Amino acid sequence: MQVWVEYNSLEQRMNVTLAPINVPKPKLPLLSLSRDLSPIVNDTVYIGFSASTGAIVTSHYVLGWSFMINGQAEELVVAELPKLPRRGRKQTLKYLRIGLPLISLTLVFVTVLGVVYFIKRKREFADVVEDWELDYGPQRFKYKDLYVATNGFKDKGLLGSGGFGKVYRGTLPTSKLEIAVKKVSHESRQGMKEFVAEIVSIGRLRHRNLVQLLGYCRRKGELLLVYDYMPNGSLDKYLYGQPNIILNWRQRFRVIKGVASALLYLHEEWEQVVIHRDVKASNVLLDGELNGRLGDFGLARLYDHGTDPQTTHVVGTLGYLAPEHTRTGKATTSTDLFAFGAFLLEVACGRRPSEPQGETEDLILVDLVFLFWQRGEILEVRDPKLGMDFVANEVELVLKLGLLCSHSDPTARPSMRQVVQYLEGNVPLPDLSALGLTAGGLTFAHGEGFDDFVSSYPSSVDKAYTHSSSISESLL
Repeated sequence: MQVWVEYNSLEQRMNVTLAPINVPKPKLPLLSLSRDLSPIVNDTVYIGFSASTGAIVTSHYVLGWSFMINGQAEELVVAELPKLPRRGRKQTLKYLRIGLPLISLTLVFVTVLGVVYFIKRKREFADVVEDWELDYGPQRFKYKDLYVATNGFKDKGLLGSGGFGKVYRGTLPTSKLEIAVKKVSHESRQGMKEFVAEIVSIGRLRHRNLVQLLGYCRRKGELLLVYDYMPNGSLDKYLYGQPNIILNWRQRFRVIKGVASALLYLHEEWEQVVIHRDVKASNVLLDGELNGRLGDFGLARLYDHGTDPQTTHVVGTLGYLAPEHTRTGKATTSTDLFAFGAFLLEVACGRRPSEPQGETEDLILVDLVFLFWQRGEILEVRDPKLGMDFVANEVELVLKLGLLCSHSDPTARPSMRQVVQYLEGNVPLPDLSALGLTAGGLTFAHGEGFDDFVSSYPSSVDKAYTHSSSISESLL
């Protein structure tokens, strides 16, 4: 920078002008001050420059200057001015001695943190893979992919939870496929190989009324099952309480027939016999068109056609467990039929198989339906939310078939093929009275006060029969 400092004693004015190197002197000064310097300046004085930057340490260098009294100062020749002094070698070494150790320590600290973070993340996403699992390649998911798909298994994506684990919604990062991931605790290594083998086999099932099991992931004490995502959730939320959407009879009957078709496929039409072991409304999911799809194969068991099933731990849901299952520990196609019978009554009546009634009593749905059948008023036990929009002969068929499947004697229950034939109307349902069906032949006995509850149950039998024929014609 160039600075011109000029003082005119006649005008008693000091001007300070500033400009970059090689730029002519500006006409207007940067600073102009009217001041009489005669009392301040003596006959003999020293002329110089000073600068200040406050608390900041810096250096100022005057590379050249000219001075003139009673005239114009000589212009400076910029090319002849000396260059700025360079920082000394000793000072540079001093800074290096201080800076290099600090930089080295910082790099070591950052590196250690990075390694620790990498190891922690690797352990967090580590899968448990054994040699026998290598053959299952395509049906095995990486935990990291499922973690990303579900946004870290946060509660925001939680679809539901139960005794066997939590279910999360997710989207696979590469294919953008929407999935449902069920986390199942499986701490014991015993039987894990057989369990995973069955899961992989179940993944090969293909039926329009089954929720597709896409694969699995095993990590530490967890087993993650990956299913197709069903946008309308489980059937039970449309049956109990005050649902936002009430399924009409046509929709319910379609769901029933779809689940029956899926069970027939599992029991008789696949290469092995598949026992679901947990048929109930909460395990029936609805797709975008409200079609029923049987899901949750976490408890399913497989065995070859023509062989006897092995004894296992009794698993399932109370109210859907066949009596012989609790005695023998064997899950069979007949135990699935019993659960399907409870499911039929559940869908037609809009009630759970067992509901608390007071402190000591439970309302047993199969008993309730049986008593109304004995009275010849079986349609009165249907779900009141159906109103008059139902087909009487279809509702009656479903309720009676539910009773038949709930028989305590497994040999008295129909097969799934017979059930499908009954529902499709290809074969007439046998007369229950001719089969000698009694309360003793059902699983539950009546509790004290049960008859009083039945007598107070709202009746609309006359209206139901009056409207049944017209509804039937309109639906056909």
